[in-house]
Amino acid sequence: MIIKSIKLFSQNVYKNRVLTNMILETNRDFNIIFIQEPLWSTIHAIPSSSNKEGDKVVGTLNHLNWITFSRSTLDENDYPRVISYINICLANLHFSLHKDIFNHRDICCFFFQQWQHFLFT
Repeated sequence: MIIKSIKLFSQNVYKNRVLTNMILETNRDFNIIFIQEPLWSTIHAIPSSSNKEGDKVVGTLNHLNWITFSRSTLDENDYPRVISYINICLANLHFSLHKDIFNHRDICCFFFQQWQHFLFT
């Protein structure tokens, strides 16, 4: 696959799950969507030997047509404030997050790579 142009979309959703889902459903002609202020919520609890109620697993909205891409969190006060959704049509590209360049909750720096050549940063 040769990429001649990348279509980007960016939107602040102010932690609104319905708006995030609507953006992902209606903007399938974009390659990458950046969501600012995504909702982070408890998905479920996993068994724990130190907590009767279990440890919380926290995440954000996932969608079948999009690959969710963000940095990992350090604690519950460090959730990323920007999440990248990469269109599934770009799945055969190898992408990597570069926390060595920027490791900040407001910045998502990643590279796309194919055949050992960088295509997009």
